[in-house]
Amino acid sequence: MAGGGKGSSGRPAKKKGPTRGTGGQGRRSLSGRGATPPAHERHWFKDKQRSSGGAATARPAADQPARPSRGGRREDAPEVIGGRNPVVEALRAEVPANVLYVAQRVESDDRIREAIKMAANRGIALLEVSREKLDRMMDGAVHQGLALQLPPYEYAHPEDLVERAHDAAEVPLIVALDSVTDPRNLGAIARSATAFGAHGILVPSRRSAGVTAGAWKTSAGTLAHLPVARAANLTGALREYREQGLFVVGLDGEGSTDIGDVELLTEPLVIVVGSEGKGLSRLVRESCDVVARIPMRPTAESLNAGIAAGIALYETARLRR
Repeated sequence: MAGGGKGSSGRPAKKKGPTRGTGGQGRRSLSGRGATPPAHERHWFKDKQRSSGGAATARPAADQPARPSRGGRREDAPEVIGGRNPVVEALRAEVPANVLYVAQRVESDDRIREAIKMAANRGIALLEVSREKLDRMMDGAVHQGLALQLPPYEYAHPEDLVERAHDAAEVPLIVALDSVTDPRNLGAIARSATAFGAHGILVPSRRSAGVTAGAWKTSAGTLAHLPVARAANLTGALREYREQGLFVVGLDGEGSTDIGDVELLTEPLVIVVGSEGKGLSRLVRESCDVVARIPMRPTAESLNAGIAAGIALYETARLRR
């Protein structure tokens, strides 16, 4: 029955009267804290500013590898290789490393003894840690009681590759990668580029393979002698190369000229290698002076990016000789 002066619980409803004030004591809490102080005045702000861009960055200590963030692995995070065979193979390939981690009370075998010996000979720090810490470092991946930490790779600037050629009094030869995402292809291309006299490799900062442990191993150590530059925008970097007098030759199965017939190979040159599946992107293709193909039988639709780059670099070196 509606009405009646009682609440839904059957108790008499209470009248609302004036409430007791605070006497102004709560006024300060309503005024806010004011503007946020600048970064250098905040005692908790410990990141240093980059000298060029002003973006804050903080690298982890050598014995504390950065954990992957929700959006993926951090740009400045060191890479950690886990597993006895992968670690030994990386050390044999002279992949740069900071720390070799060995689990406490691990059952030793020939691979662990070899890893410890190689690390000691190269001056790599050796740390004995708990299996729980190795589990955290590897994010649950198998490590077999052995892990190797690699330092973040320091990429060159695109202009550094041209300067390297000028310092050597040589005609510039640069290899650019367009959407090549397999680090093993990057390592194979680095090996061919070193063999045939290239002055560096250019990769875009997004949707591209980076210098990882896989790239180091495939390169057979040549990445220690060949710089890899990174560009925020590949087409923009190619445009700047052209303004500096370099020609751009793209490799694509639908090219109009065989790679061996391209007269520009003896000129200051950038060879652009696309992905095996999609080839060159539209904007990169439009940035090329010539789009060339590697002649082959129709039963083979395409070549691996590393093999295609090796053939183009060989033809370039042959014509330049």
